[in-house]
Amino acid sequence: MISALQAYHPLIIEGMGGYDARDPALVCQQIIKDLQQAWRRRPPEKPVLLVTQGDPYEDRGIAAITRGVADGLKIPRGLIFLDRQIADYHAANADRYKVIVEIAYSQMADRLEAAQAGCLEALSQQVRARIAAKNGERKQHNKPALPAYYFNFAMLQETTKAACKQLCGGITIAHTSREINQFSVTSFYQVGLALGLIDAADMVPFGG
Repeated sequence: MISALQAYHPLIIEGMGGYDARDPALVCQQIIKDLQQAWRRRPPEKPVLLVTQGDPYEDRGIAAITRGVADGLKIPRGLIFLDRQIADYHAANADRYKVIVEIAYSQMADRLEAAQAGCLEALSQQVRARIAAKNGERKQHNKPALPAYYFNFAMLQETTKAACKQLCGGITIAHTSREINQFSVTSFYQVGLALGLIDAADMVPFGG
């Protein structure tokens, strides 16, 4: 399946889950507009594949938005899922709408590490450091620590993007809102940027 992924230009959309109260159709319209403008300036060199990361389907939020964008752009989707030993529910619950490629996180991690030795350790250290910093800030405001699963999902997010870019020679990353909650998994996009695994030029901000 990794060889199949290499035939595409990955599009990854990051954002809020089902708690996003906005109309997903309106969010999709804006993202599609943003993507089309970005791709006029920097066209993908391969067919586009919208790569999802195991979200179960919901009527709102990222799961609904990725469906809508795939429909609007008339593109297929791929799925990167956490291995059973990490989260046994993840692959089973993932939305497979229009999915033509499925790859385990461990496969993506292995390919990234083979291409860039030490990359996974650097990602892990950065993610853990940022979780500790966020928890320190939350403690100051008498808020509970972030759930333990944040580490696995932040690693999935950043490894997926870095491996997709390395494998496919390019990537497009779009956010579903301009303001990113500092305590969300999405906020860990800063790790990939800090390590140079993705570039600011790969990012498509919401609303242009």
